[in-house]
Amino acid sequence: MSIDWGKTKLQDLGDMDGANQTQHATVLGNQVEVVESFTYLGSLIHCSGSSEPEIKRRANIVREAMFSLDQNIWRSSITLETKLRLYNTCILPIFLYGAETWSVTVISSRTIDSLDS
Repeated sequence: MSIDWGKTKLQDLGDMDGANQTQHATVLGNQVEVVESFTYLGSLIHCSGSSEPEIKRRANIVREAMFSLDQNIWRSSITLETKLRLYNTCILPIFLYGAETWSVTVISSRTIDSLDS
């Protein structure tokens, strides 16, 4: 097994405000980028440990999906029951993927609540 140093990233958890964050580090003689966040198994991992960046990212993905279906589905003559079934089976799972790992705060709960409004 070998490491692909071009794809390898480091995340510095020591400096949460990002003021002194370095851009690169050297590991075993290889230059590795230091990042604030990265996507792992479809979920955003942020250096703050907060779930808010992931919740906002998921909400944006859902809004884009809803917008792309706006003319063809939501404003069509399809029955409301069918529209709700489409929403519950196709749109809602996009948002809720990985939700069991989120640490929900008051601010993030407002983001979640605003998704359906």
